[in-house]
Amino acid sequence: MDVNGLTWLAQLLVIIGALNWGLIGFFGFDLVAALFGGQTSFLSRVVYSLVGISGLIAITFLVRDRDNRRERERVR
Repeated sequence: MDVNGLTWLAQLLVIIGALNWGLIGFFGFDLVAALFGGQTSFLSRVVYSLVGISGLIAITFLVRDRDNRRERERVR
């Protein structure tokens, strides 16, 4: 998978995680757990883990964006 594909997948998983947390916060409903057999099921734990890893990858988007802005300002 190339970097653009990894970026796309990471962003998708962060969105899924955010929507799931929104459902938990507003309605007390964990969609991932409902779809995959409970919070402690293997598949749910895989999804939760992938969402967490994607969150870590998303941190690099912020750093990369900040560095790109600094570079653009320096070039002006």
